[in-house]
Amino acid sequence: MLLTIAWVLVPALAAADKPLKIVALGDSLTAGYGLAESAAFPARLAQALQGKGVAATVVNAGVSGDTATGGLDRLAWSVPQGTDAVILELGANDMLRGVDPNVTKAALDKILGQLAGRHIPVLLAGMKASRNMGANYARTFDAIYPALASTHRVVFYPFFLAGVATDPRFNQVDGMHPNPAGIDAIVTRILPRVEELIVRVRQAHGS
Repeated sequence: MLLTIAWVLVPALAAADKPLKIVALGDSLTAGYGLAESAAFPARLAQALQGKGVAATVVNAGVSGDTATGGLDRLAWSVPQGTDAVILELGANDMLRGVDPNVTKAALDKILGQLAGRHIPVLLAGMKASRNMGANYARTFDAIYPALASTHRVVFYPFFLAGVATDPRFNQVDGMHPNPAGIDAIVTRILPRVEELIVRVRQAHGS
C-alpha cells in the first residue's frame, strides 16, 4: 500500500516542481526589437519571476511587425501543446497602420476564444492608439481591450507601455520601442498581473 502511494506521489510532486511554460505572444514590443535577447521582455520577466521564487520559462513568441491577424494565423505553432499560460500583446501595428479596429478586435477575440478552448489562462496586455490617429479612431481602438477582457474574463493589464510610452528615458531613438530601462519598467509594472496569471494556472492544475 505504501509503495503504491509513493509511486502516485512522485509524478505529482515532479509535476508541481516543473517550471511553468508561459508563452509571450506579441509583436516587436515582445520580440525585443533593437535589444539583445537577454534584455527583451520575456527574458527579463523570467528573471523577475525567478526573483520571486517562481520557476517559469517565458517563451519569446514575438514577431516584429505582426498584427493581431498575423498572431491568429500563427497561433497553433506559436502556442504549442504543453503551454501553461499566454501573455497576449498584439495590436500596436494594427493601430499604426490604421487597421479597422473591428478587424483587430475580431482577431484578438478569436485568439482568446481558441486559447479558452484549450484551457490556457491568458493575460491580455492592452494597447492605446496614438492621438494623431484621430479622436474617433482612438476611442474605438482603445475600447477593444477592456471589452475583450470583460467578455473573456482574462487577467487584464490595460496598457503594455504604461509609464514608458513617450518618455525618452525609456525608449530607443525611434521613440517607439523600449530600451532596456523601458523593458525593466514594463516588467515591474506588469509583474503583479503575471503573478495573478500564475495563480490561475495553479488553480487550473489543482496545485
